[in-house]
Amino acid sequence: MDTQELIRQLKQSNGSKIVLLVADGIGGLPLTPGGKTELETAATPNLDDLARRGVSGSMYPIRPGITPGSGPGHLGLFGYDPLKYVIGRGALEATGVGFKLGPNDVAIRCNFCTLDAAGNITDRRAGRIASAESAPLAIRLRKVKISGVEVFVEPVQEHRFCVVFRGEGLGGNVADTDPQKTGVPPLPAVAADKESQWTAEVANQFVAQAQELLADQPKANGLTMRGFSAAPRLPSYQEVYGLKAAAIAVYPMYKGLAQLVGMEVMGKPGSLSEEIDVLEKVWPDYDFFFVHFKYTDSRGEDGKFDEKVKMIEQFDAIIPRVEKLKPDVLIVTGDHSTPAKMAGHSFHPVPVVLSAENCRPDACQAFGETAALCGGLGHFEAVHLMPLALAHAGRLAKFGA
Repeated sequence: MDTQELIRQLKQSNGSKIVLLVADGIGGLPLTPGGKTELETAATPNLDDLARRGVSGSMYPIRPGITPGSGPGHLGLFGYDPLKYVIGRGALEATGVGFKLGPNDVAIRCNFCTLDAAGNITDRRAGRIASAESAPLAIRLRKVKISGVEVFVEPVQEHRFCVVFRGEGLGGNVADTDPQKTGVPPLPAVAADKESQWTAEVANQFVAQAQELLADQPKANGLTMRGFSAAPRLPSYQEVYGLKAAAIAVYPMYKGLAQLVGMEVMGKPGSLSEEIDVLEKVWPDYDFFFVHFKYTDSRGEDGKFDEKVKMIEQFDAIIPRVEKLKPDVLIVTGDHSTPAKMAGHSFHPVPVVLSAENCRPDACQAFGETAALCGGLGHFEAVHLMPLALAHAGRLAKFGA
């Protein structure tokens, strides 16, 4: 019996409310040995106070030593084993912008990038081009025509857009074309199995036509493709946990993932403060609230230590507004670590703090990576976070006689 099946048997309703605040990529590293991480450098009086009253721990998003993408990282937080439920980034992006994937669809998450005269990538995110600039370019790519396949292109946000291929004989097992570094050209799309060979050919045709359409652009004159995937099927939060769940996020990808596990996406916030406005508005109507903050991650990916510190401090400032709602369980954590020192996701565990009336407080006096190593929750994998949340909310019956 897996954990979700056990939860199905033990779940019970009692009107309690659970809030999961996720600061994307919050975990970090010191720039020098013996120094402080971004989180430990930031002034976080509210998170530190939460740590003193709650119980902390150090969480592996997937398994020790495994570096997670954002999709698997969030699946773990939601209690779904990322190694069992494998969801491609393309399906998340498409769902997040409201595209209904069909049985013959393959979705791809794409990035605009900047290419030099030799065709090498000089900026993998086209300078994080503004959405107002990138959306018309994504729409321009709807001019691409490929025989035997319908092509859909949807703007997402900043440098991101989504492509969906629809047709017979399309498989989703195609390698990413993003080489994950600059100074080299984008990779060709290569299928990992025979069923996906046609998809790879279609993708390469799309890229060739797209680059002609983008040739006049100073920043977004190229693209890379990631996360080829078909629509997944997952059991819902209501089915597994007995929770009516709400998701509040700015970025479409996280809205998409939340929808795939049966959460209802609330509002159209454009900032963290607006996200809390939405939380306050829908508070009476739901049992579980997932609130996502992106910019801790993006500043880490850009290698900007000081900027990530500022984003953490912005995140800390909204904690009193959340606590004013008096959730029965409040959890603060991240989906993975994104150290500015590494300018990307890493395998390092993520600090987590849980506050509830019946939690067992530990000796932690601050919210940070070093303190969390000694916390009462110990070291655990993210799939165990939801059972801990439900237990502290009084939503799990006793197992056995």
